[in-house]
Amino acid sequence: MSDGGLDDLFGGREDLPVADEPAPEQRKRSWLGWVLRNLLLIAVTTAVIVAALRSADVEISVLFVVAALAGLRLVLLAVAEVRSPPAPKRSDRRRSDNTAGTDSMRAAVRRWERDLERAQADDDLYSRNVLPVLAELTDERLRLRHGITRASDPRRARELLGDKLWAVLADGRRLPRARDLESYVDVLERL
Repeated sequence: MSDGGLDDLFGGREDLPVADEPAPEQRKRSWLGWVLRNLLLIAVTTAVIVAALRSADVEISVLFVVAALAGLRLVLLAVAEVRSPPAPKRSDRRRSDNTAGTDSMRAAVRRWERDLERAQADDDLYSRNVLPVLAELTDERLRLRHGITRASDPRRARELLGDKLWAVLADGRRLPRARDLESYVDVLERL
């Protein structure tokens, strides 16, 4: 179950599938097989390069070609180890609101709008989804602007937020009216 944090606001949902196909099975590869494949690759490439150069009447040391190819292969293996992981595949089912080709922020805002629209009619949905994120945004704003959170300095946080917003964040089981929400947002923007 989600706690309604900033990751939920800007990140993907954990309860939705990311891809339609199952995860590929991880095979254990033999160390000896890996070494043999790389040696075979270097040997075949060396034979091709030496044959091509000798057909062009260019003399080159076979040891030099082997050393150069082995060094190149080691560099390629090192680069493969530090490359970034592939981007996750997205399911077409998640793009029902036509977010194809848009950035993550826009998709997060659209998801937030849908959650807020559904929460207008359901107090429980509001208290589970909207209120925890609102509280986390409030704490983040207090931390960035004043160096405190509601938990670290409750007295100062209450002074900055005001009694009404403090009460809603502390025990906001009911959905406030739109006029009250606007005043709470104004307080957060002034922080």
